[in-house]
Amino acid sequence: MENKKLFLIIKNRVKKIIEENQNSHNWEHTERVYNLALKIGRKEKANMEILKYAAILHDIARADEDKKNGKICHAEKGAKKAFKLLKEYKINPDKIKKIVHCIETHRFRGSKKPETKEAKVLFDADKLDAIGAVGIGRAFLFAGEVGAKLHNRNIDIHKTKPYTREDTAYREYIYKLRKIKNIMQTKTGKKMAEKRHRFMVQFFDRLNREVNGEI
Repeated sequence: MENKKLFLIIKNRVKKIIEENQNSHNWEHTERVYNLALKIGRKEKANMEILKYAAILHDIARADEDKKNGKICHAEKGAKKAFKLLKEYKINPDKIKKIVHCIETHRFRGSKKPETKEAKVLFDADKLDAIGAVGIGRAFLFAGEVGAKLHNRNIDIHKTKPYTREDTAYREYIYKLRKIKNIMQTKTGKKMAEKRHRFMVQFFDRLNREVNGEI
């Protein structure tokens, strides 16, 4: 089967699976990550075929993680699901192995680190969508999905848990988002993260000041 046709078939199948995801990790998120991955991948001279498949498949198991309140890793489970799906279409085993590595290492909280150029590009693309204006919007969207309150300025992340009332956008910022700039894997990704990071820091600083009645 022609490569472009096969990719489209798999893409449409994955889209239906991801429709089960909550809105903070829906198909729109996957599309943004896909577009970012292509932009970074071209500049970093990555294997675009590996990257395209990895990008559309990276959150294929996100619904499983959310249903278990974060007790399973969607990157690890997603890698297994992607392997099974790609094998159905008789895709080259070496290619599947490379795609699966990208998926299993894309998560910020994951234990496995990206080693290939394509895995590093996917990692960066996914992280870029977690910061900046879009990232802020997604953080509040996710907080709403788990029933968190608006804000918790004096939060001690060591005394709070994810998927609870205290799992606010600000908690996510303190725990994860403010650290992303320093863990980007590619030169292109690092450059793109700088502006998004600055905007995000300014936003949460203003949020704290407004909640405190300073402005």
